Amino acid sequence: MRVTTANAFDATVDSLQKRQSDMAAAQTRLTAGKRVLVASDDPSAAARAERALATQVRSDAQQRALDASKNSMTLTESALANAGDLLQQIRETLVDAGNASYSDSERASLADKIAGLRTQLLAVANTSDGSGGYLFGGQGTTQPPFADTTGGVQYRGASGQVQVALPEQLPLTLDGSGAWMQARTGNGVFVTAPASTNTGSAWIDSGSVTDPSQLTGSGYTVTFSVSGGATTYSVTDSAGNPTSLVNVPYQSGKSIAIDGQSYTVTGAPADGDSFTSTPSTPTQSVFDVLDKAIADLKTPLRNTGQIQQGVNSGIRDLDQSMSALSGLRSQAGQILNLADSTEGRIGAQQLYGKTEESNATDLDMVQAISDFQNQQSGYSAALQTYATVQKMSLFNYING
Repeated sequence: MRVTTANAFDATVDSLQKRQSDMAAAQTRLTAGKRVLVASDDPSAAARAERALATQVRSDAQQRALDASKNSMTLTESALANAGDLLQQIRETLVDAGNASYSDSERASLADKIAGLRTQLLAVANTSDGSGGYLFGGQGTTQPPFADTTGGVQYRGASGQVQVALPEQLPLTLDGSGAWMQARTGNGVFVTAPASTNTGSAWIDSGSVTDPSQLTGSGYTVTFSVSGGATTYSVTDSAGNPTSLVNVPYQSGKSIAIDGQSYTVTGAPADGDSFTSTPSTPTQSVFDVLDKAIADLKTPLRNTGQIQQGVNSGIRDLDQSMSALSGLRSQAGQILNLADSTEGRIGAQQLYGKTEESNATDLDMVQAISDFQNQQSGYSAALQTYATVQKMSLFNYING
């Protein structure tokens, strides 16, 4: 077969251009540090890299959601710590109010102090999350969830939580009504209280449970009778039926025990005075507790028993509210612990995605440099070949 000079030129030029193109591509890969720059370089590896990128994008979105929850729960935990400090100050003030030497005006002054702390506490309950929401707004609200009305503080949020889109279901908000408005009344099991018609100077403590297995869930009424200088009491259940305690001699400060319950009446009850114990319910608002304590301290001309009853009941109810808020703070702490472990999972997922992408597309620099040098050598040889072929022209021969 005859090979023409033009054909030899064309073949040499094509080889030269291909080698130049391959060398330029190798140089581009070296510069980028990537073996796969477009899907056509390696379709299988490109598909692996695409899946790895999707994993990284998903992990980044989860990390942003996690950060939002952590920031919110950190603010919530801090707000609940502030609330605990304020309630502790209020408790100490109530204890001071029980001082028998204080006058009505001094107790009224303590009531004003509690009112000021109440205002601060309401501000804590309405703490913003910094992005238009509220830490204790439940499922979301565009206005402060706690409104101070003439009838007391009302909760205007929606009960529940707003959660981020994570398998762990971490919240952005907590249910404010549950902790601030729904603490258990009394001592958490039953509520002791004096009758509003009492005229004596006796008061009842918050009571305690002596034997949980004997609790019946019934309420009881302790009624006192004073005759001939002797004071006795009888206990009836919530249906008015007499119990085993009938006409029992009364001793101030001695406990009265009935069906697993025990409470102590102290002071001098008048004839017909009575005290009740009723089952506890989760209906106590911390703000109602403070409003009642403030009202009691501002009421003048009360006897010793009424003062002690108001102070003791206020401290009892405040302790229950503090316990509820403390429980919510513990919940926020547990969420932060869960967030830390979730962050580890997301970090591992991000690392996996980056590793997969690297394995699929990254360049082996040692091998790539060797290949590039080989291509440089081939390109140089192709240039020399082209120069030789170019001299084989008939015109060069004639001129020679």
